[in-house]
Amino acid sequence: MKNVEVTRSRQRLDSLFDQVKAFVQDAELQSHWAKYLCILVSGFLETSVREIYSQYTEAKSAPYIVNFVEYQLKSFQNPKMEKILDLTGMFSPEWESSLRNATKGELKDAVDSIVANRNNISHGKSVGITYATVQNYYQNVIKVVELIENQCGL
Repeated sequence: MKNVEVTRSRQRLDSLFDQVKAFVQDAELQSHWAKYLCILVSGFLETSVREIYSQYTEAKSAPYIVNFVEYQLKSFQNPKMEKILDLTGMFSPEWESSLRNATKGELKDAVDSIVANRNNISHGKSVGITYATVQNYYQNVIKVVELIENQCGL
């Protein structure tokens, strides 16, 4: 990861995943931690996409365009894969097509599952997500973030 904020966020999440794995042995407690980690991973995805496109815009555009894009990015929430693809297409239809092809299957499913579980958790609904599942989703979310970052040449 080349974006400083994205790198910091990833390092914090990596550390928390390691701590939970090392110190939480009780399955029920690990399940509660998995819910918390799911929310954090969803937030990581959302803020990473915003940060990357903001950084790209700052590098390529006039200040008034940067202001406009950053204002528009503030409303980017609940980043399911289709929403990410729509946003990517606003920057470049070619990027959208490439990202769509690169994220078919497991990557798309991981992004959509993280966001869906996060929404269910935040609304008090029961979810059966495990630490191992969240960790797998997180690794796939990182791949998606890296794909976006690479498209932007960052």
